[in-house]
Amino acid sequence: MSAFTESFIQHLQGLAGRDRGAMAALRRSLGFEPGAYPPAYPAVERFAAQGPDSEAQRQALYLCAGLFALHPVHASGRPLAGALGQAMQQRGSDSIEKRFIALLASEPESLPNHLRQIVSLLAADQLPIDYAELLADLGRLLRRWNEEQRDHVRQRWARTFYRAVEQLQAGATEASAPDNAQDPAD
Repeated sequence: MSAFTESFIQHLQGLAGRDRGAMAALRRSLGFEPGAYPPAYPAVERFAAQGPDSEAQRQALYLCAGLFALHPVHASGRPLAGALGQAMQQRGSDSIEKRFIALLASEPESLPNHLRQIVSLLAADQLPIDYAELLADLGRLLRRWNEEQRDHVRQRWARTFYRAVEQLQAGATEASAPDNAQDPAD
């Protein structure tokens, strides 16, 4: 994680602990195009001015901040796709996979809406997310003219999601198998 990203995530965690007004503004910002809700500017714009000078990165900061305000539970090494795979297993719901596929297929314009729904679902199940990784991925996904980078993120998310689903299914199968099966010859 870069120092810039680490600093931004620490800033969001600090806001969550001390500034409910800023968190409310960031949550409300999810109803607008990322970076288009002025009450969210004080919480994010200073980082947008420090970071890479691109509109996609600025939008990624605002979207990540809004999602964090919706579900302020950060866990390094816990990718969004892995948490979603866990939610699918816990709920036993195929509709989560359909939402995930819709997220992967979304264009930059509809990505915030899909992510808001996904993060709300993860918040309901109290599953943490690695917001630093999400921020980096959003910077790539919101670049409208770089399909190669967007495809790379989508493929990595798909592998992570299905790997989490498989690992949880394997763990559930092992847990349901008898530990000390008696040999019929005994």
